[in-house]
Amino acid sequence: MPTDAEVSTQQAAEILNVSRPHVIKLLEKGEIPHKKVGSHRRILLQDILKYESNFKLDRRKKLNALTKEAQQLNLGYE
Repeated sequence: MPTDAEVSTQQAAEILNVSRPHVIKLLEKGEIPHKKVGSHRRILLQDILKYESNFKLDRRKKLNALTKEAQQLNLGYE
């Protein structure tokens, strides 16, 4: 599937492995760009993949920070 393809909110939810209402909240907060075609929202696949990549990167940074803090506090993580 080309990255300039448009997907529905349900398809985006399946790609991100989240609920459709969660995707709609992300769209309404402006975290993922989209457009409306009539009453339907359409999202570029490349925007979904970019959001997913950024989300995973941010999660990894936060987990690394938590691990470092746990090691400094000697909580049993080596």
